[in-house]
Amino acid sequence: MKVLVLAGGLSPERNVSLSSGAMVCEALRKQGHQAALMDLYFGLDGALNGENLYVAPIPESFKRVAREAPDLEQVKVKRGGNDPSAIGPGVLETCARADIVFLALHGACGEDGRIQAALDLLGVPYTGAGYLGSAIAMDKDLTKRLVSHMVKTPRWETVTVTEENIQEILQRTRLPAVVKPIASGSSIGVYIARTRTELENALAESVKLGGRTVIEEYIRGREIQVAVLGDRALPSIEIIPKEGFYNYANKYQPGAANEVCPSRIPREWERAIGDAALTVFRAIGLSVYARADFIVTPEGTPYFLEINTLPGMTPTSLVPQEAAAAGLDYGKLCEAIIQKSLEARKEGL
Repeated sequence: MKVLVLAGGLSPERNVSLSSGAMVCEALRKQGHQAALMDLYFGLDGALNGENLYVAPIPESFKRVAREAPDLEQVKVKRGGNDPSAIGPGVLETCARADIVFLALHGACGEDGRIQAALDLLGVPYTGAGYLGSAIAMDKDLTKRLVSHMVKTPRWETVTVTEENIQEILQRTRLPAVVKPIASGSSIGVYIARTRTELENALAESVKLGGRTVIEEYIRGREIQVAVLGDRALPSIEIIPKEGFYNYANKYQPGAANEVCPSRIPREWERAIGDAALTVFRAIGLSVYARADFIVTPEGTPYFLEINTLPGMTPTSLVPQEAAAAGLDYGKLCEAIIQKSLEARKEGL
């Protein structure tokens, strides 16, 4: 099968996406597919592309994720800086010639439903959820509004933070609180504020990220995540950061966190978390696969935080670990995602 792996893009999660894409492309080649890696933002101008796209070497450097998110202004400069398009030259044409596009994109440039809608209009099959479910899941506020009567979720409010209203928000917010962008991933821009100073700093950072922010009640407990593949929940994984919380650096630096899979929790907790993940997955119309994040209280109550429709496939990512615990190695996981995606597109999902 001819598979175009689409990665990169113009998102704070760009480097994570390139790592996912490199791993997926390598695995698909080992599985016997014709697989090519293309950067959504640079397209055919990228160093990986050209006449021999499907046999081009995959840079080893792509597999490692730097501790810091990329400077997107510098990325724009590399492409000339003046082109407003988020899609590079030749991308859509190359997608149209593939049997399927494997979306290894993360964040607002690829996980929010827009590239899915474009591929739908072109009649090109792609991996993961459809455009509508993707768009809903990317909006943390909208997702919580839709599922809060079905699963427990921390109390929250959504605000547009500006330099003018920071002090007013600061005074009314109960601590501790979690501050996060409404549409971002990889814990970019996420802060746990336990003091007024920490909250003020977090809100100031929110302004830099566009202002649209979810301020969430802090729930004390264990961080447990569970992937959904098709119609079943995979074994859950518990995240235990060695320092701080599971932020961007701790997600992608090997050894920065202990990841226990399957989670060492009672069977009834595992069942409750899996059921909650499936409830959210179905309620917002997702398909193929996703990963739901929870905080589980000491009494075993799961609190749903968010769901990711294109979870990471990097060397330290969680879904491949959960799949392995269910008997699916990395290559078989990629195959399963492709097959379930082809079925979903035929069904209009």
